[in-house]
Amino acid sequence: MEIPQHLFVGTVDGEPHCASDDAVYDIWPKFQVMVLLQGTQHFVIDGQPFRIEAGAEEDGGVVFLLNVARAARLRFVNDTDMPLRKIMISAPHPWMDWLMRTRGDSGSALDDFRAAHLARLSLPVTGHIRQLAEQILRPPPAMEGEVRALYRNSRALDIMCLACVALGEQSEAERARPRLAGMRRSERVRDFLMANLDKALTIEDIAAEVGASVSSVQRQFKEHYRMTVFEFIRRERLALASAALEQDGISIAQAAYAAGYAGPSNFTTAFKKVYGVPPKLKRR
Repeated sequence: MEIPQHLFVGTVDGEPHCASDDAVYDIWPKFQVMVLLQGTQHFVIDGQPFRIEAGAEEDGGVVFLLNVARAARLRFVNDTDMPLRKIMISAPHPWMDWLMRTRGDSGSALDDFRAAHLARLSLPVTGHIRQLAEQILRPPPAMEGEVRALYRNSRALDIMCLACVALGEQSEAERARPRLAGMRRSERVRDFLMANLDKALTIEDIAAEVGASVSSVQRQFKEHYRMTVFEFIRRERLALASAALEQDGISIAQAAYAAGYAGPSNFTTAFKKVYGVPPKLKRR
């Protein structure tokens, strides 16, 4: 199968079907953007079904991104007679590879998307994309030949650019969600610790309290507070002991016990490391 080396822009305007149900097509590796303004597009690639529904024109439409990472087989399923209004923008992987090399960096959401076979993303049609799609469907009558092709390709590139920006924003939002969830869980861990500093706590007890695995609690807490769970416990217990020494005048042994240390010696070493002075100088 010969792979095209250039951008392809196709349209369907007012016809109910793209092809017969019986036809099976060999398709090449490509990054594809479909703008479906009206109708339903149902197809199967490598046994994987896809159904994109835009409904009637007034329903808004769908922008559908699809990556075909390797040679595949396509079959259309014609199960509706609603007329289709759509544009298809297909960028062959060799053309995309050239584009990415000229960019000079890597690691973008588009890179990740293009690495996965049959990766997909659906987005609503914005007013700007609708306007560009209509210009592709119905270019000015005076434009003919190469000028007409350039006009349509320029609008197609604009749509691709807008779709890729949306892909990046979606990817960033997906990365932010687990970070936000981890931050909230770490705050719940901190609140639990502060309310239970006088108790003997295990990491299993703490994880069970917030409904997470031990490894998640440890990793997320250190990520957000720059210390381990038990470093945090020791620091807060030392702070309580310091306050009791200053305000209540308790003995060093009592302060050591309150901070969870077996004896005054280890307590004194830890206290001096944090506060720069031995606990006796804090005692009222």
